Amino acid sequence: MDAMPEFNRESGFAGESGAVKIQERLQKRHQARAEDAERRKEAKESKSVAEEQGEYFCSSFYTERASIEELLSGCSGADRAAVALLLEEVTARTLQLQKFLNDSTLFLTQYELRKAQDALQKLQSSLAEAREEALPRKKFAFRARAKATDKAPAADAPPPDAGAPADSGGAKVDGAAESVQCSFSNMDSVCLTKTAEEIQKRDVLLTHLTNCKVRLFGSPSTLHLKHIDSCEILCGPVSSSVFIDHCRNSTLAIPCQQLRTHHTTDTKVYLHVTSRAIIEDCRGVSFAPFSWSYPTLEEDYAVSGLDQGRNNWSQVDDFNWLAAGTHSPNWSVIPEVSIHIADQFIYAAAVC
Repeated sequence: MDAMPEFNRESGFAGESGAVKIQERLQKRHQARAEDAERRKEAKESKSVAEEQGEYFCSSFYTERASIEELLSGCSGADRAAVALLLEEVTARTLQLQKFLNDSTLFLTQYELRKAQDALQKLQSSLAEAREEALPRKKFAFRARAKATDKAPAADAPPPDAGAPADSGGAKVDGAAESVQCSFSNMDSVCLTKTAEEIQKRDVLLTHLTNCKVRLFGSPSTLHLKHIDSCEILCGPVSSSVFIDHCRNSTLAIPCQQLRTHHTTDTKVYLHVTSRAIIEDCRGVSFAPFSWSYPTLEEDYAVSGLDQGRNNWSQVDDFNWLAAGTHSPNWSVIPEVSIHIADQFIYAAAVC
C-alpha cells in the first residue's frame, strides 16, 4: 500500500506531518486549559485560606480583647498593689494583641483592619484611663505670677519658673483630659527634648506646637501628635502606636509598630513601621525610610521590641482612596535625592 499523501485541497486529507502538527496543537490546548484550571484552583484555595485566616483572626482578636477588658474591669475597687499587678498583665497582653494585629495585616481586608485598629485604640485608651485613675502621677504645675495687689511671696520662696514647659499626666487636648505621662503643649518657636530616662516607655503627647524642634530619645509606649504646625519632630522607637492628627508643614522621623494619620497636610514622614501605615483625610503627605541616628538608638530598639529588619514605610493604606490598582494622590514617596539631603540634615539635627 502506498504511503498516505500529504494534505490535498481536493481530497481534504492531510499527510503524516499534518496529523502530527494537529496532535501538537491539541496537546498545547489541553495543557493551557489544565494550567488555567490549576490557576483557578490555586486562586480559589488562596481566597479560601485568606477567609479562614480572617475568620480565625477575628475570633481570636475579639475574644482576647474581651478577656483583657474583663481583666481591666477588675481594677475597680481593688487595692493599689493588686491594681498594679493587674495593669502590668493588661499592658503585656495588650502589647501582644497589638503584635498579633500587626502580623495579620497582610491578609486582612481594609474594613477588618480598620475595625480592629479602632478596637485596639479604644482598649489602649481604657488602659491609660484606668492607670491614671488607679495609680495617678503627682500633678506638677507652676504657680501663676502674683498680681501687683497680691501679697508678695516669702523671701525664701523660690520664684516660679515660667519658662519651663508643663509636663503632667493631666494634659488637655481640645478640652478633653488626655491620660498621658509625658507631654509638651502650647509652645511656639522653642527647642524641646525628652531624655530616655524621662520617657521610660511612657505615653507621650505633643499638642499645639508651632515652629518647634522636638527630640524624643528612648522608647515611648505610644506617641500622640495633635495640632502640629511647621515643626521638626524626631523620635526614638515607639513600642506600639503613633497617632497623628491635624499636622501641617512638618518633618517627622518615627519608628513604630503602627502609624495612623488624620487631617494632615504637606508633611514629610521618615518612617520605620512594622505593619502598614494608614492615612485618612490627608493630602501632600510623603514618606521615606527612617534615617535618624543617635548613640543609644540600638538599645532603644531592643527596649521597644521592634523588628529592625522589617520596614513597610512605603506600604500606605489611604482610607479615602478605594480605587483598586490606582495609586492614591494623597501621599507619595520622597525622591531618593531628597532622601540623601534629608539624611544629612536629620543626622546633624540629633540635638537641638
